[in-house]
Amino acid sequence: MKTLKCDLCDVTAEGETFENWMTALRPHYMAAHADVMQNASHTKEDMEKWMADNKARFDAAPSQA
Repeated sequence: MKTLKCDLCDVTAEGETFENWMTALRPHYMAAHADVMQNASHTKEDMEKWMADNKARFDAAPSQA
């Protein structure tokens, strides 16, 4: 299990996998960062960059027992 902060604030989410972590973070992101989620200027490339950057952060985070 890994605990990782949101990329935009100090709220944390936990997950066994990157996909689990994203699922756990999604409700927070939708509530606290709806403006980011609904920004029409974000492209598919922006989303892919977010995924790659945050997967790298997740992979680098230490696992917790």
